[in-house]
Amino acid sequence: MRASAVFLDRDGVLLRTTERDGVPHPPANVDEMEILPGVPEALGQLASAGYRLIVVTNQPDVARGIQQRSEVERINDALRSALPIQAIYVCYHDNVDRCACRKPSPGLLLWAAEEHQIDLPASFMIGDRWSDVIAGERAGCRTLLIHRPYSQAERCMPGSLVADLLDGSERILQNAWSHRRAG
Repeated sequence: MRASAVFLDRDGVLLRTTERDGVPHPPANVDEMEILPGVPEALGQLASAGYRLIVVTNQPDVARGIQQRSEVERINDALRSALPIQAIYVCYHDNVDRCACRKPSPGLLLWAAEEHQIDLPASFMIGDRWSDVIAGERAGCRTLLIHRPYSQAERCMPGSLVADLLDGSERILQNAWSHRRAG
């Protein structure tokens, strides 16, 4: 039996970003890492309900030469230690690379689904940008968009607009979606 998952973007969903000129920027290192309020509770509720929690994140600053891959991995390791996350999938490419893994392409979700035996139509993608929603749709998931000033919500049609991850987890758990399976 395939499991259901909640795929999560990292920056702006789990971790606080810093906005400069209307553009969100991820933490530069573990010392700058701040888990957003409500995230531990939301993930705890989803994990208790049987969802696998998988992070799918674009980290183009590595390709741009302004971040080290090792630092991204240290942040991800710290995140895994602090939260009940089963796996983290990272795209280190930039737009010009035209890879299959950079959201809005669904590659990271498809890769994770194959490795973790995930039932994509019974799963969810929660992100804070239009590209997260499109990636989730292309993978066949239900989608939730955490609405932020930079989300560009007009570029997508999420299944639900939510205030934050806790709001999103409550919508998932309280909705009558019948395809949820523990796994």
